[in-house]
Amino acid sequence: MNALRVIRHLCTTRWALGRAFGRGTLLEIETAIAACNAEHVGEVRFAVEGALHGGALFRGQSSRERALEVFSQLRIWDTEHNNGVLIYMLLADRAVEIIADRGVHAKVGTGEWQAICRTMEAAFGRRAYRDGALSGIRAVARHLRTHYPATKASGDRPPAAPVLL
Repeated sequence: MNALRVIRHLCTTRWALGRAFGRGTLLEIETAIAACNAEHVGEVRFAVEGALHGGALFRGQSSRERALEVFSQLRIWDTEHNNGVLIYMLLADRAVEIIADRGVHAKVGTGEWQAICRTMEAAFGRRAYRDGALSGIRAVARHLRTHYPATKASGDRPPAAPVLL
């Protein structure tokens, strides 16, 4: 167990989460996701969590493991073409994870997802949360537009609102 990590998680309050991702930023993220989801038949979701809860933290749960849990809880895997993508941020660690369903992951690959994550993390490290989130959403959307362009019959659109955990 890393003592510094524990302290960061214990000190990252709901207030800190709201400060990093204020109402205006969340609205811009929602608008960007809605616009990007209209351009393809995939599903992009954005979730941000301030800190891990005690049990997960003391078990040493990684941001990747938590992102996989959130991907499942939000049922992002439940798309017709297996092309859902979760952009997950764990604020206390300033870690970004992209979890892509198997259909889109097979077409894009780990290296591309990791590059998007590192770019977002660099922005978040400068406290440019809005810019980092929007650039990540646009980068994911480019991949989905390439592999899963929108069709005239594109039906119900997935929720666009970011999820605060």
